[in-house]
Amino acid sequence: MKKLFLSTLMIALTATPGQAQTATYYSSSYQGSKTASGVRFSNSQPMAAHPSLPLGSKVKVTNRNNGKSVIVRIVDRCRCSIDLSQAAFRQIGSLSKGRIPVSIKVLR
Repeated sequence: MKKLFLSTLMIALTATPGQAQTATYYSSSYQGSKTASGVRFSNSQPMAAHPSLPLGSKVKVTNRNNGKSVIVRIVDRCRCSIDLSQAAFRQIGSLSKGRIPVSIKVLR
Protein backbone atom coordinates (compact mmCIF):
# COMPACT_ATOMS: atom_id res chain seq x y z
CA MET A 1 0.00 0.00 0.00
CA LYS A 2 2.86 2.44 0.75
CA LYS A 3 4.24 1.92 -2.77
CA LEU A 4 0.89 2.87 -4.30
CA PHE A 5 0.70 5.96 -2.07
CA LEU A 6 4.21 7.04 -3.04
CA SER A 7 3.49 6.46 -6.75
CA THR A 8 0.28 8.48 -6.52
CA LEU A 9 2.08 11.26 -4.67
CA MET A 10 4.92 11.30 -7.20
CA ILE A 11 2.42 11.72 -10.02
CA ALA A 12 0.65 14.50 -8.14
CA LEU A 13 3.88 16.41 -7.49
CA THR A 14 5.38 16.00 -10.95
CA ALA A 15 2.21 16.23 -13.05
CA THR A 16 1.24 19.69 -11.80
CA PRO A 17 4.10 22.00 -12.79
CA GLY A 18 2.17 25.16 -11.93
CA GLN A 19 1.23 23.93 -8.47
CA ALA A 20 1.90 26.61 -5.86
CA GLN A 21 4.49 25.42 -3.35
CA THR A 22 6.41 27.54 -0.87
CA ALA A 23 9.75 26.84 0.78
CA THR A 24 10.79 28.21 4.14
CA TYR A 25 13.81 27.33 6.27
CA TYR A 26 14.52 25.94 9.73
CA SER A 27 15.37 28.28 12.58
CA SER A 28 18.85 27.92 14.07
CA SER A 29 17.19 26.85 17.33
CA TYR A 30 16.50 23.38 15.83
CA GLN A 31 20.22 22.64 15.33
CA GLY A 32 20.97 19.23 16.86
CA SER A 33 17.32 18.40 17.59
CA LYS A 34 16.04 14.92 16.83
CA THR A 35 13.83 14.82 13.71
CA ALA A 36 10.77 12.63 13.04
CA SER A 37 13.06 10.17 11.23
CA GLY A 38 15.34 9.92 14.27
CA VAL A 39 18.38 11.69 12.81
CA ARG A 40 19.82 14.83 14.37
CA PHE A 41 18.95 17.97 12.44
CA SER A 42 21.83 19.94 10.95
CA ASN A 43 21.33 23.32 9.26
CA SER A 44 24.55 22.69 7.32
CA GLN A 45 23.26 19.50 5.63
CA PRO A 46 20.76 19.19 2.73
CA MET A 47 17.73 18.23 4.85
CA ALA A 48 14.06 19.10 4.69
CA ALA A 49 10.68 18.63 6.33
CA HIS A 50 7.49 17.90 4.39
CA PRO A 51 3.95 17.29 5.66
CA SER A 52 3.32 14.00 3.81
CA LEU A 53 6.22 12.66 1.73
CA PRO A 54 7.73 9.45 3.16
CA LEU A 55 10.68 10.04 5.48
CA GLY A 56 13.94 9.31 3.66
CA SER A 57 12.60 10.48 0.27
CA LYS A 58 14.98 12.48 -1.90
CA VAL A 59 13.44 15.47 -3.64
CA LYS A 60 14.61 18.17 -6.01
CA VAL A 61 13.44 21.62 -4.93
CA THR A 62 13.62 24.34 -7.58
CA ASN A 63 13.23 28.07 -6.95
CA ARG A 64 10.58 29.18 -9.46
CA ASN A 65 11.98 32.72 -9.55
CA ASN A 66 15.58 31.92 -10.54
CA GLY A 67 15.61 28.25 -11.65
CA LYS A 68 18.22 27.20 -9.04
CA SER A 69 17.75 23.69 -7.59
CA VAL A 70 18.88 21.65 -4.60
CA ILE A 71 18.41 17.98 -3.73
CA VAL A 72 17.39 17.27 -0.15
CA ARG A 73 16.37 14.29 1.97
CA ILE A 74 13.06 14.43 3.86
CA VAL A 75 13.87 13.83 7.53
CA ASP A 76 11.08 15.64 9.37
CA ARG A 77 7.48 16.85 9.28
CA CYS A 78 6.13 20.39 8.92
CA ARG A 79 2.86 22.20 8.26
CA CYS A 80 4.08 24.20 5.27
CA SER A 81 4.83 22.99 1.71
CA ILE A 82 8.49 22.28 2.51
CA ASP A 83 10.90 23.48 5.19
CA LEU A 84 14.57 23.40 4.14
CA SER A 85 17.77 23.45 6.15
CA GLN A 86 19.49 26.83 5.91
CA ALA A 87 22.29 25.35 3.74
CA ALA A 88 19.75 24.00 1.24
CA PHE A 89 17.74 27.24 1.23
CA ARG A 90 20.91 29.28 0.58
CA GLN A 91 21.67 27.19 -2.52
CA ILE A 92 18.45 28.32 -4.18
CA GLY A 93 17.73 31.69 -2.57
CA SER A 94 18.64 34.24 0.08
CA LEU A 95 17.79 33.70 3.75
CA SER A 96 16.61 37.31 3.83
CA LYS A 97 13.64 36.29 1.65
CA GLY A 98 12.34 33.85 4.28
CA ARG A 99 9.82 32.29 1.89
CA ILE A 100 10.22 31.48 -1.81
CA PRO A 101 8.01 29.88 -4.48
CA VAL A 102 9.30 26.44 -5.46
CA SER A 103 8.45 23.32 -7.40
CA ILE A 104 9.12 19.94 -5.84
CA LYS A 105 9.98 16.77 -7.73
CA VAL A 106 10.31 13.41 -5.97
CA LEU A 107 13.47 11.58 -7.07
CA ARG A 108 13.14 8.48 -4.88
